[in-house]
Amino acid sequence: MSHDLTRKAWLPVAVTLAALLVAAPVNLLADEFIAGTEPAQRPVGAPMLATFAKDAAWYRTALSGIEAPPYPFSLRFLEDQGAWYTPFNRPGLTGPYDIRNWHDPASRGAGRSVPGR
Repeated sequence: MSHDLTRKAWLPVAVTLAALLVAAPVNLLADEFIAGTEPAQRPVGAPMLATFAKDAAWYRTALSGIEAPPYPFSLRFLEDQGAWYTPFNRPGLTGPYDIRNWHDPASRGAGRSVPGR
């Protein structure tokens, strides 16, 4: 005789666990903050960023791998960029997709899918 539980033996266990979860008191979690229930209202005590200073080092990182100056007009969005996430100033894919050479600056664009980069 095998000691492994069969599918039929799991059914009572699953039903019992489901019944316990349904019967659990809901008010235990009532005071806890759940993200997404009030998206227009910031939770009390949540950290806030008052200012975001973009110094020369920030611009140097954001513009690294771009052949310029003068920089293209399409990069003017960096003036309005805040502290939120943007994929533009973080390294992305490696290999032939690394057109700004952030992962392998020594290769200087050799073997890239875009000629001259």
